[in-house]
Amino acid sequence: MSSTQPASEQRTRARKTEAPERASAMDNADAPANQPRALFVASIGVRWRDLDAFNHVNNSNYLTYLEEARLQWLRHVPGWFDEQSMPVLAASEINYRRPIEWPAQLHVELTCERLGNSSITLAHRIVDADDDTQLYSDGKVVMVWMNPATGKPVPLPRSIRDAAEGA
Repeated sequence: MSSTQPASEQRTRARKTEAPERASAMDNADAPANQPRALFVASIGVRWRDLDAFNHVNNSNYLTYLEEARLQWLRHVPGWFDEQSMPVLAASEINYRRPIEWPAQLHVELTCERLGNSSITLAHRIVDADDDTQLYSDGKVVMVWMNPATGKPVPLPRSIRDAAEGA
């Protein structure tokens, strides 16, 4: 089961429906000063088919979880692509911190680490949905907006810049 709510909506929902200690864990206002504000938090359930022969989530599925989180976020950003401008993944970095076992509910937290002229660097954390101190993975990806006809970089869409700066 996946959720497609921006981080701000999930924090509001958490405050209304969860115990106070869990709500504060989702609230960026309670985050340490050096931790960037969450751009988006995606909820993703681990599927049985995600497991490997060692009975934990195969490392390649971490990339799938990150892709799903980015797409959930982008669905909330109008105008993130058109015929002259669309994103490509230029780089990815994943630090595997601990194995994910089934069953599990995950939160994939996205934050904006850097905005460039034609790119955005998104930091990510994959944590347990019920205990965000259980860090499974962290790292970052770089997405570059390009013209699909020419393959050349184009300026970052204003909607992406606004969404990242507003987080």
